[in-house]
Amino acid sequence: MSELPERNGWSIARHAGDGTPDKTQRLLNHASWDTFAAMGVVRRFAVAGLGEAARRGRRRRGLVIGAIDETGQEKKGDCTAGVKRQHMGCAGGVANGINTVHLSYVREKTGHALIGARQWIPREHIEDPVKSLRMGLPPDLEFRTKGQLAIGIAEDAAADGIRPDFYCGDEVYGNCTELREHFEEEQQAYVLRVPSNFMITLAAWTKLTCAEAVKRLLKDKRRWEVRSAGNGSKGQRWYAWAWLATASPRHCLLIRRHLKTGELAFHYCYVPGGQVLTKTRLIRAAGLRWPVEEDFEFGKDCFGLDQCQARLYTAILRHLVLVMAALAACAVTAALLKDRTDTQAPPPVTPDQPPPPEPGMIPLTIPEIKRLLAALTTRPMPAWLVIHWDAWTRRHQARSRWFHQRTRLARDAEIAQVS
Repeated sequence: MSELPERNGWSIARHAGDGTPDKTQRLLNHASWDTFAAMGVVRRFAVAGLGEAARRGRRRRGLVIGAIDETGQEKKGDCTAGVKRQHMGCAGGVANGINTVHLSYVREKTGHALIGARQWIPREHIEDPVKSLRMGLPPDLEFRTKGQLAIGIAEDAAADGIRPDFYCGDEVYGNCTELREHFEEEQQAYVLRVPSNFMITLAAWTKLTCAEAVKRLLKDKRRWEVRSAGNGSKGQRWYAWAWLATASPRHCLLIRRHLKTGELAFHYCYVPGGQVLTKTRLIRAAGLRWPVEEDFEFGKDCFGLDQCQARLYTAILRHLVLVMAALAACAVTAALLKDRTDTQAPPPVTPDQPPPPEPGMIPLTIPEIKRLLAALTTRPMPAWLVIHWDAWTRRHQARSRWFHQRTRLARDAEIAQVS
């Protein structure tokens, strides 16, 4: 909750007034606490808090979405659990780093928070006993694809009685047959993005890719309808929408088209029997996937989600849990205070409408609540502690430099022998 520019063992220990980072590092690496049980506490707190905020704001009829997505952190070297050269959205391409699958709990018009996470570990790390031991991987850890990790997170949520109206995710999860089958076995509705070459079976038992189905069946402009995908930071997000029936009465394909570029996005949808299946409801669900990206943004900018310097598997997971707890506390607070702190003037209704004399204030946001808590709880660091940490840091860096130089001498000697 601090305003530290970097959140690692050293900076947090210094901010807390400790003489060394030993306590902070022990909390992540060696302290005895059940990481997944703690994650369950965070999950139940976030769901109950957002549910109470929806009840107070009389928004209990809003959709509840479980948004599945992944985020990563760039890493150097090859000693960190799960590190590998792979495509990472945070890097804008292929980079060396780690990836984690997250579940965000989204309550329409109320709030959202991260409630589940699993780190993806490459198969070669699990199957290599030396790497597995060095990275602190559990002996019983089995390789899981990202779709399978999402199944585990959803099962944890279901065990706590959390069943969203829809699960949403991007192509990585929509393309996972095992994940879709799991949701259907559990009678859980979903709206999952799929690629353009995803095969669907139409009502006449004709098999086409999504792109081919749009070209053949949606040429008529009257088949498209312009609707909002929900509010964004700058107002309504308008798109053209269409849907196609499939051979299954409970499955359909929802297509979104960008009004300016014409870019298409495909959503494969399932709604079990006994639940409402309408285009309006599916569009609302598809538009509620984006808050997970906002959770990643807040987690990284405000709480150090991508600043973990731990290398061991358990330590990385514990860092995620602590970030989720801080994010959930601020998200629930923002949701509970939303109506009380929103004093904005009514939005304009005409392009030439003059501005109001008093614009009011937007409701308290997660970053602003975090800043307020940091300002109200931070105490000045005594001069002796500033001097102590300066000396401790420089001494530690000198020791590290000495060992690096010794390692380089051994490497240079090996190169000389080979040459």
